Amino acid sequence: MEGGTRSETIVEAHGLNHWFGTGEARKQALFDITLTLAHGSFTALMGPSGSGKTTLLTLIGCLRVVQNGSVRLLGRELHGATEADLTVLRQRLGFIFQAHNLHESLTAMQNVIMGVQVRAGMSDALAQQAAARALGLVGLSDRLDYLPANLSGGQKQRVAVARALAGNPAMILADEPTAALDKDSAADVVDLLKRLGAERGTTTLLVTHDPRILDRADRILTLEDGRIVSTKGEV
Repeated sequence: MEGGTRSETIVEAHGLNHWFGTGEARKQALFDITLTLAHGSFTALMGPSGSGKTTLLTLIGCLRVVQNGSVRLLGRELHGATEADLTVLRQRLGFIFQAHNLHESLTAMQNVIMGVQVRAGMSDALAQQAAARALGLVGLSDRLDYLPANLSGGQKQRVAVARALAGNPAMILADEPTAALDKDSAADVVDLLKRLGAERGTTTLLVTHDPRILDRADRILTLEDGRIVSTKGEV
């Protein structure tokens, strides 16, 4: 496995709390979250709507500021980190969301190139190489010049996965990436992320309501009312 062993820790959170709002409207969203994610692991994060899944994902992904408690990502403490520090860390992450968020006027190749240049700051030539390689990984080498309108829903989501992978991230953070996909397309996306964990050591944290993919996760964490109430599987 490139870049480390499964025993290495990518994320460590201890006593993590988070609030939204101010004054009388202030509401606590996360309560004393403690978790560890190992190098190359695939973790599914379950729970009802409003349980804090996306909040936790965005805190780990440096998309929100850690208010209270500790989160260490790739060896760096996020609580108190500067925006410059968070930007550097975000460049080592890949993000996948339920909506593929592709630019309809750009081809599959162009969508991935733009994503990797924004995130990793690659030159045009390197970005093109990375985009072609990532689209090949998701089985779309024959669709490089297709516009999103000419791709199926599953193919669009695979372009979004390729965009997340093109910068060779240390970690993928995915928020309901299979919710709009049929069974076979959902399995393809999850199997790809699992394979990358085995082959490249990419760690995946995936928020989902989709019971079809749970048997593929190394570990399942369940949140309710901002608390981890159940942990199944290995670290």
